[in-house]
Amino acid sequence: MISITLKLFAVYQDVLGCPEMTMELPEGITVRELCDRICNQYPDLKKWQGLTRFAINLKFVEADTPLSNGDEVVLIPPVSGG
Repeated sequence: MISITLKLFAVYQDVLGCPEMTMELPEGITVRELCDRICNQYPDLKKWQGLTRFAINLKFVEADTPLSNGDEVVLIPPVSGG
């Protein structure tokens, strides 16, 4: 198992009700698989699932990037602002 910190913004923070959480996950899990788990647990997020970008340790990454122990992961939904 690995331990990661998940940072939440915008709709992810609204639905989960917190700005960050620590998670224990199986070794070899990818950032996409983590997003899929979150979206399956919180169906209100399903519409954002295919639009979400990912960052690990302050760097944008591809969906198939595996997570490592101690990573800081950010799920980035599309946002608009002015």
